[in-house]
Amino acid sequence: MAHTMSDRDQGSDRSTQARLYDPYQGLQVPIPARNVYQLPTTPQYLFDEEARRQRRGWSDNITFFTGCGYLSGALCGGASGLVSGVRSFEPGDTSKLRLNRVLNASGHAGRAWGNRIGIIGLIYAGMESGIVALRDTDDVWNSVAAGLGTGAVYRAARGVRSAAVAGAVGGVLVGLAVTGKQAMKRYVPI
Repeated sequence: MAHTMSDRDQGSDRSTQARLYDPYQGLQVPIPARNVYQLPTTPQYLFDEEARRQRRGWSDNITFFTGCGYLSGALCGGASGLVSGVRSFEPGDTSKLRLNRVLNASGHAGRAWGNRIGIIGLIYAGMESGIVALRDTDDVWNSVAAGLGTGAVYRAARGVRSAAVAGAVGGVLVGLAVTGKQAMKRYVPI
């Protein structure tokens, strides 16, 4: 028997919400020995500063952006490799050979794109966390500055002009992403 709280019992404030937990659920335990506990649904922190913070920590940030970058790059690269693998078909190829061409092209492009975009995510996360620590504030300008820096650092080996263009592109892309995120929060009900 699952125990849940109705909206009336939960209250209107999210910080007071709790869920009921019965450690003896599903066991044939006599009624007097049964205890039902109210567990909080909000995260619990050791220090008040952690509870007031509205963003991920630097290690979570690096892991998140690097992982998401690698995964999205690998998927897009795999799709690109699939197209180039299909284009490389020649008349008279057996189905095994065609499958091998598609798998090789998808794997090669997926790894390459995943590594590139994962590194961009790693640089961005490190820069954003560093800027937040330096400025001791969390706002949109941190993200835009991190985008500028990421583009410049990623293309720095190709020269000053390439680094400046990539920095500008990175700043604009992050600015558009942050603006889109704010618009979604404001205009799309969740």
